Amino acid sequence: MSPERALYERDPEAWNAHLAEGNAKQARKRVSVDVLLRDQHGRILLVDPKYKPDWDMPGGMVEVNEPLPDAARRELREELGLEVHVGDLLCVDWVAPHGPWDDMLNFIFDGGVLSATEIATLRLVDDELRTYEFCDEDQATERLRPYVWRRVSVALEALRTGQVRYLQDGYVG
Repeated sequence: MSPERALYERDPEAWNAHLAEGNAKQARKRVSVDVLLRDQHGRILLVDPKYKPDWDMPGGMVEVNEPLPDAARRELREELGLEVHVGDLLCVDWVAPHGPWDDMLNFIFDGGVLSATEIATLRLVDDELRTYEFCDEDQATERLRPYVWRRVSVALEALRTGQVRYLQDGYVG
């Protein structure tokens, strides 16, 4: 029997303290979720945040202890008044430390194809966004930062192939 297991069986409080100490020392990562939403023509929904210079995917930062699909649904509801089923994971991108930021994990989920009725209900709910627009791939390439476009293009590929991909700074690792 391992010493850790013996400790747990003898003293559950000591075991929990041991786990809490390890938890306190382990890395904390920022995590964000984006949702790939399309219209009936295959165009991608992009948003124009007021707080950054470039367009982006709908989504945002995950809160402490929040499951990723819940975060995605919350962000869509808070920003666009949209209630959708968050589908399969399409890709995960590890983003290296940059500027004042530590590293981050970004997850893109499939939000499916929005119906005309769902598109008609889209609205700017909070003041984070200037606008939103469905864009074809050429428009998305122009509007998104290069590493975000690389991430989105891999997510689009995952839709076609069914293969979830891991990226590092937008490149297949």
